[in-house]
Amino acid sequence: MKLIDELYELYRDKLTGDEEDIDMLAFAFLEEMNRDDLLAIIHDLDNQELNNLMGIYLIESLKGKFASEDYGQKRVLPVHQRNIH
Repeated sequence: MKLIDELYELYRDKLTGDEEDIDMLAFAFLEEMNRDDLLAIIHDLDNQELNNLMGIYLIESLKGKFASEDYGQKRVLPVHQRNIH
């Protein structure tokens, strides 16, 4: 993606590249953009870049949703739903 290449070139010598730096850069970039700016960037993506973007969005959003609901942790069934003999 051209945008990623441009941001990387601008900041590769100024940041360490650790997760905090990348988060800070991403959020600072987004603060400067409005909806129309973001839609223009999305419009310029090729099919693979768009699929990658949506894939990351879906994966991270679902991870957050499942984590917020404690999905996957054992839940104790109420007594009336247990098979007790």
